[in-house]
Amino acid sequence: MASFLNITSPPFFSSRTSLSPSPPPTLTAQLTQFKKGWCWKLKCMPSSGPNQETDSEPHETAPSPSNSASLLSSSSVSTYNWCAGLGGVGFLETAYLTFLKLTNSDAFCPIGGGNCGDVLSSDYAVVFGVPLPLIGMISYGLVAALGLQWSGKKFPFGIEESNGRLLLLGCTTSMAVASGYFMYILSTKFSGTSCTYCLLSAFLSFSLFFITLKDFGLEEIQKFLGLQLCIASVVIFSLNTSYATLQPASSRYPDVHAPHSFCKGICALTYFHLHLYDSSPADINLEYFTTEITTPSSPFAISLARHLQSTGAKMYGAFWCSHCQEQKQMFGKEAAELLNYVECFPNGFRKGTKMIKACADAKLEGFPTWVINGQVLSGDQELSELAKVSGFKIEESNQPS
Repeated sequence: MASFLNITSPPFFSSRTSLSPSPPPTLTAQLTQFKKGWCWKLKCMPSSGPNQETDSEPHETAPSPSNSASLLSSSSVSTYNWCAGLGGVGFLETAYLTFLKLTNSDAFCPIGGGNCGDVLSSDYAVVFGVPLPLIGMISYGLVAALGLQWSGKKFPFGIEESNGRLLLLGCTTSMAVASGYFMYILSTKFSGTSCTYCLLSAFLSFSLFFITLKDFGLEEIQKFLGLQLCIASVVIFSLNTSYATLQPASSRYPDVHAPHSFCKGICALTYFHLHLYDSSPADINLEYFTTEITTPSSPFAISLARHLQSTGAKMYGAFWCSHCQEQKQMFGKEAAELLNYVECFPNGFRKGTKMIKACADAKLEGFPTWVINGQVLSGDQELSELAKVSGFKIEESNQPS
């Protein structure tokens, strides 16, 4: 029985009766392996924790810059598309007005009747000798070209996108300032006149400016505010300098408010006759009238009139022009009827009235104006001078008295 217990007793019991405190080899090995494994895990957990965080951070934070860049790129593309579209509309409008200005044609005004032509034909439609619509066409064309080019992320000449946005902001700032200035001119110098094309151009300019400006943050706007103010100052100074050379109608021509203005034998073709600077002459409404020629014609005057008629010589005049009437009185009643006389205002004069096309094409500077064999003579002329210029041979018996 003792031997049976001794043989079959488990190691646990023997360990209890043993004086050695060390565990059995198998348990020690297990504890050692367990400790090593646990320490390995403890070591790996702290070291792997930051790695996992750093590994996971790119997955969480990387989309943020990417999304931000993507939003900025999308916003820029949208801005460039808007600039290309609105700039294209402005280019077409100003190209049409440039054509009208260069060909001296009448503008089609959907609203306001003939008022669009009044503004287009005025001296305010020219800046330093360059037609204003041509300047607008170049400006809108530049903005449209930049927007169209940069919407495809193509930046020529090595221009970076940040510099491209700044260039676009400078262009639209100058256009908006100029449009504001012209709106002031329209409201003060052309009071009561509606100009559809002017309003459309102002709308396009301000729209382009605000669309470009919205891409800049508050800090960027404050940073470039000085540059914008500098651009605005240059634009206003340039326009003021150009228009400062314009003299009031009353100082350029005497008695501008009177239909019979006398100026060294010529009725001045003042702005009163074409489109007015100030508002007071705009209220004048002259019905067409004729003046009777009372003087008789001499044989020389009749012969000269027939010769002028045969050579195609023309006399341009206006019914209200006193010097035109004096020229006809020189010829006399019979001879005056033989002249090729062109009345430039056959329907009278009132606000918005323009000369007939034949007179506009002749580019008259006053009345009367003679065009003889391609030579232009301004003012009333002596009959002998007309005979000399036209090549009329004065006979002994037909010499002017």
